[in-house]
Amino acid sequence: MSSRQENLVVGLDIGTTKICAIVGNLTEEGLDIVGIGTSPSRGLRKGVVINIDATVDAIQKALKEAERMAGCEISSVFAGIAGGHIKGLNSQGIIAIKNREVTQDDVRRVIDAAKAIAIPMDREVLHILPQEYIIDDQDGIKEPLGMSGVRLEARVHIVTGAVASAQNIIKCCTRAGVDVADIVLEQLASSEAVLAPDEKELGVALIDIGGGTTDIAIYVDGAIKHTAVLALGGNHLTNDIAVGLRTPMAEAERIKHKYGCCLTSLVGKDETIEVPSVGGRQPRILSRQLLAEILEPRVEEIFALVHRELARSGYESVIASGIVLTGGTAILPGMPELAEQIFNLPVRRGVPQGIGGLVDVVNSPVYATGVGLVKYGSRNMEVRTFSKGQKNVFERVTQRMKEWFGEFF
Repeated sequence: MSSRQENLVVGLDIGTTKICAIVGNLTEEGLDIVGIGTSPSRGLRKGVVINIDATVDAIQKALKEAERMAGCEISSVFAGIAGGHIKGLNSQGIIAIKNREVTQDDVRRVIDAAKAIAIPMDREVLHILPQEYIIDDQDGIKEPLGMSGVRLEARVHIVTGAVASAQNIIKCCTRAGVDVADIVLEQLASSEAVLAPDEKELGVALIDIGGGTTDIAIYVDGAIKHTAVLALGGNHLTNDIAVGLRTPMAEAERIKHKYGCCLTSLVGKDETIEVPSVGGRQPRILSRQLLAEILEPRVEEIFALVHRELARSGYESVIASGIVLTGGTAILPGMPELAEQIFNLPVRRGVPQGIGGLVDVVNSPVYATGVGLVKYGSRNMEVRTFSKGQKNVFERVTQRMKEWFGEFF
């Protein structure tokens, strides 16, 4: 393996509408994107694999394209996971410090104590993300090593997912000929790519609206406080167009991309679109306003559900820097404006930042998760991969969670 090959990190965003492989090269200056491959995804529904063969096929196509562009061979990937089965919760653990000074071992023990919660058999811990440490009532400590005290507490955010869903993702990747270095929550990856550190400090909500799911992540004081996945996304918009305008799904998708707008006030009264009909009937000319009238209530519904989730999390009042929209559906004209009306907060579209190489190619909310997976992977290069023979996929994940407890600071 050449030295360049060893510095390559590959993110594989296994989405409901597209599968995207992004190759990053780790240099002294930073991270360069050197290859990208996408393929339409047919084997997923609402972020969960429902057809393994179709998914394997799409993964192979995306990987081949990325390999050709980057001129390398891909052997392991950081894969994203989403879906309505993902649940996040906050927990805390307390231990007594034996020798009055916090050691690596104490930190490991306190994280263990924090994750000692009852998790159903069919669920597994995907991430343990520390928010802060508290030593003898002194809170807000990000790095407790070497500090003195009697009692150490840790507050952590634990993300759990369905074992079967994660195993299916690993199975698909293995069949496509690559190992999975790690499974990463998609909105965690997206926030790596699109959020600025000062936004995370001040408080920000990331809303990643993909094809099949809307993923939410809330950061306050630089740490993740809440995660949630809603099983609604851009495919629902396409479906509404197909039904409302009586046109085939493929045409509905094209119309959404070309003429879609989710705010009727932004559309001129006299703008028209040509809509193909089903079953060989003649195409019709319809007003573009009609299309916006179909999209606006559905996007409003998605934002209303997100709003409810923010209120339920209890962090709605502290996201001072506002909301960042990303994911393919965020490209739809009128999205930020409509979101500002509903959330009453500043809203911006998030595109991948802090990378070099093919910046203009990945400069779109569509690639936020893929680039984020590469950034996440580049920080966790030394991870050993899931191989075909491993009995329990998650034995090692939990092991490595302990090792990396500090990575999010």
